Amino acid sequence: MDIEEFRKAGYQAIDRICDYYASFQDRPVVSQVQPGYLVDALPSDPPEDAEDFNEIADDFQKLILPGITNWQHPNFFAYFPTAGSFEGILGDLYASSVSNPGFNWLSSPACTELEQVVMDWCAKLLGLGDHFLNKNGVGGGVIQTTASEAAIVVCAAARARYVREHPDAKLEDLVIYTTTQTHSLGVKAGLVLGLAVRALEVTPEDEFSLRGETLRLALAEDLAQGKRPFITIGTVGTTSSGAVDNLEEIGEVLKERPSIWLHVDAAWAGVAMACPEYRAFGKLEPINRYATSYGTNFHKWGLVNFDASMLWVRNRRDLTDALDVTPEFLRTKQHDSGLVIDYRNWHLGLGRRFRSLKVWFVLRRYGVEGFRTHIREGIALNEYLVSLIRASPSFELVTTPSLALSVFRLVLPASPALASGEDALTAHNELNRAFHRRVEGASDKIFLTQTVLNGTFCIRFAVGAQRTRREHIDQAWEVIRSNASTVTEEWVKSRISV
Repeated sequence: MDIEEFRKAGYQAIDRICDYYASFQDRPVVSQVQPGYLVDALPSDPPEDAEDFNEIADDFQKLILPGITNWQHPNFFAYFPTAGSFEGILGDLYASSVSNPGFNWLSSPACTELEQVVMDWCAKLLGLGDHFLNKNGVGGGVIQTTASEAAIVVCAAARARYVREHPDAKLEDLVIYTTTQTHSLGVKAGLVLGLAVRALEVTPEDEFSLRGETLRLALAEDLAQGKRPFITIGTVGTTSSGAVDNLEEIGEVLKERPSIWLHVDAAWAGVAMACPEYRAFGKLEPINRYATSYGTNFHKWGLVNFDASMLWVRNRRDLTDALDVTPEFLRTKQHDSGLVIDYRNWHLGLGRRFRSLKVWFVLRRYGVEGFRTHIREGIALNEYLVSLIRASPSFELVTTPSLALSVFRLVLPASPALASGEDALTAHNELNRAFHRRVEGASDKIFLTQTVLNGTFCIRFAVGAQRTRREHIDQAWEVIRSNASTVTEEWVKSRISV
């Protein structure tokens, strides 16, 4: 493909991307294809001869798009959002045009230095303290692929620091602390690093927040048994319910044990701290006071296309002491002089993408106030949904709404008797599983996901897609309400017939 062919194909690609975004209302939210559809449709061997690019581009429309679940669809309320913006797409396009592996400053100085600047911009946007800034030369920020990778990175750094401070520690005695509501990233880090993971119990009474006393008791128990807890992963905005760990209490407990690293994972909720009114909810003050590291994903609710997971550390040497690999062929005079950052030593891989460019595009185009408006609109839409749930006798909230996330369930009808030996929770869960299956069948109109909170099956509703408006909440509520009515009627009839 020469320059003019690329120009023509590029124009066509942008036109088709625009048509794709403009047609969301006519597309199902979830892909409707069956397993194996694409494997069966494509040849088993690569083409021997070059193919016309128009045919390739047409096959994207014909074969690939039907197999895409549309995360940017305004009726996508599952999991957490993955932000998509045209500014982010263009940033990715420009970054691809100057494709470079970014493993050291010299490989492309702009790739490194823009990331330094952007990470400081984002830290200030969220209200993080100066000790997390690259500019201060001690701490700093780096873009990871995902919050899961960030957790592996900080666990590796925390392990190296702990072993350095405790040379007698055996790796088999080291323990990663999470909670029963922590994202699977904690367990994944343990699997990758070959370390034990202990999930501390959290309760509905504490709104699934880890309390300091729970941590204190676990530490006393493990230390008495010769175990070596070396990192605690706290969460602001858990996946299941949006719970926030009590970082004030956790920080005070860990003050007594400074060798234990405190990582705060705010993958989804962290960007809400761009709005000053949500900084108390996001535990900004204890994060700045106690956290060893902090992470949030701008590719979730933060308008930046996947992937862009932001990680800040109080002391960058904790990363480089654990992850620095500089063979002779990677040495540069700039690195040896200490004048530059080589980000390859701040994460797992050697090469890295130019992710900061799309963050830069988004922040410049939206500005701080535009970014805040996006967050506030998502929260306002969730508050509207909550008002509908509270006004309905058929539903109840399972937890306190968290920013743009609500967790609810269908209310158990009062009339049918429970089956012999059946308790109310089992019946309630059976009803809500049937309800969720029914809503899954409407996946062309809406996408919701489920969770289980201390044995209670419930439905999650997460707002955050850039194009979601109040009318989409109304449409989603109608799907929820009508399917709930059908399921409840069927469930009652089945109980009466028995």
